[in-house]
Amino acid sequence: MTDAANAQSATDQKLKEAYFTASQGQLIWQRFKKNKSALIGAWTLIVLIMSGFFAPMLTPYDATIAGRDKDYLNGAPQIPQFCDDNGCSARPFIYTFERTRSIKTNFRWVTEVKTGLEDRRYVTFFAKGMEYTFFGIPMERHLFGVDKGMIHIFGTDSTGKDIYSRTLTAINTSMAVGTIGVFIAFVMALIIGGIAGYYGGWIDSVLQMITDTVRTIPSIPLFMALAAFIPDVWSAEMRFFFISLVLGFIGWPTLARRIRTHLLTERNQEYVLAAQLCGASPKHIIRRHLLPSFTSYIIVDLVISFPYMVLSETALSFIGLGLKDPVNSLGVMLQNVTSADVLLNYQWYFIPVIFFIVLVLAFVFVGDGLRDAADPYSDSKK
Repeated sequence: MTDAANAQSATDQKLKEAYFTASQGQLIWQRFKKNKSALIGAWTLIVLIMSGFFAPMLTPYDATIAGRDKDYLNGAPQIPQFCDDNGCSARPFIYTFERTRSIKTNFRWVTEVKTGLEDRRYVTFFAKGMEYTFFGIPMERHLFGVDKGMIHIFGTDSTGKDIYSRTLTAINTSMAVGTIGVFIAFVMALIIGGIAGYYGGWIDSVLQMITDTVRTIPSIPLFMALAAFIPDVWSAEMRFFFISLVLGFIGWPTLARRIRTHLLTERNQEYVLAAQLCGASPKHIIRRHLLPSFTSYIIVDLVISFPYMVLSETALSFIGLGLKDPVNSLGVMLQNVTSADVLLNYQWYFIPVIFFIVLVLAFVFVGDGLRDAADPYSDSKK
């Protein structure tokens, strides 16, 4: 046998040893990496989440009314360029504009762009701008800006607020609502599903009655009743926290049922009986033995439930029952695209819709990839 064959045989042996000695998390990761769509979704998700988290630095202006451009209401996107009829520049630039209302367009804004070299406004990076706080540290540097005036790469809305700044801030807000809602649903599902699955009997019957009751509550009438309950004097922060609680308290039954089903199967296994004979308490058995036996499936359920939480927040805010201005969320921004006037004249209002679709699809692809990777029989199915 040649040296090359010996080396190849040794490599194969190491791979086999690594496979059989790998942890469950390592096996899931190896399977997940083979799913290209899930991997692309994961990177897309990371980029969107980080963009929302670092929104104050990545955006040039405040997403609230404080950062509005009163001279550019319902303004079209301003795309930086390097070349035009006046020649090329090493620095990207936009042109100065002049806005007037015309009787020919039913008194709508008409933007006239000045195209002289002296009218160029050059894009600057890490420019000084509006002050903001990041982890309690006051900062004033933004990723980009212009040397004169303001720049709006996604355009502005009817109040002059920068849509690019609002979009990234809205992603962060919707993700925060989804995170709080998923966390509440996760804790309730673990407690209720764990108790029902471990004890069974009349305890299981009572808890399943409660679970079925929550599942059968119609969402739209519930949300309308809650919207009528929320006082108008509540601050944006209170409304934000309340919506997160509501989404969490109605989102736990599905995961609780799955946990209960798994525990009903596993509670009669020998390792559970051994723990009981050693004097372990039910709480210890559930926490240290039963739940870790299907941790990967719980993680998959959590990832899959994220887009539904984001969709729920968006739907609530879209129909006016959730978050409202001055809070920036994807649902709040989608309220602006409901009129025919926007569809005909202000198409840039739909840019946040694209981000919303990409965010939900990324979650779906990652969730599907994790579900397949966590299946121990996925390799044998191929």
